[in-house]
Amino acid sequence: MPEINTAAVDFLLNRRSRPAKTLQAPAPDRDALLPILTAAARTPDHGKLEPWRFIVLERAALDRLAALAVERGSALGLEPEQVEKTRTTYADSPLAVVVVSSPVPSEKVPEIEQVYSAGAVCLSLLNAALASGWGANWLSGWASHDRGFVEDGLGLHPGEAVAGIIHIGTERAAPPERPRPDLDQKTLWMSE
Repeated sequence: MPEINTAAVDFLLNRRSRPAKTLQAPAPDRDALLPILTAAARTPDHGKLEPWRFIVLERAALDRLAALAVERGSALGLEPEQVEKTRTTYADSPLAVVVVSSPVPSEKVPEIEQVYSAGAVCLSLLNAALASGWGANWLSGWASHDRGFVEDGLGLHPGEAVAGIIHIGTERAAPPERPRPDLDQKTLWMSE
């Protein structure tokens, strides 16, 4: 029988993202964030290609991106409510880490596997932040898929994309539990 890491299993069975709107300062400083980023970087990575990178958004960067969201949203003709929701996501966040999917040319590792690795980094980052006692939420939104926003605002290169944005801070209030998937409906057992 394998040895069970009960604390880790309990954490995973009970983990709960914290809505970004419930996060406030303080956020982790660089010293507190480094172990979280280190844990996130220990993700499945077929071929050891590291097809992702981090962009840490501190206060001034978040304010700049909030303004850019208004500019880009207006230029794209988006509904004012949609633009305002994105603006406040950046303006109200105490800290955010952008996980950039940055595929590497490889004959052995398909690009989709590299994109999955970046997604795994997002979940590992979210879980590491939560396990470290911070509130955290994985968001994206229209701006993270707008080339003008990600190139001008985040400095992404052609071929790169935002895999996710993890907002991290101090939780104001614990969210209520939400319904979870019915595993009987989501699981097919195959014995032959």
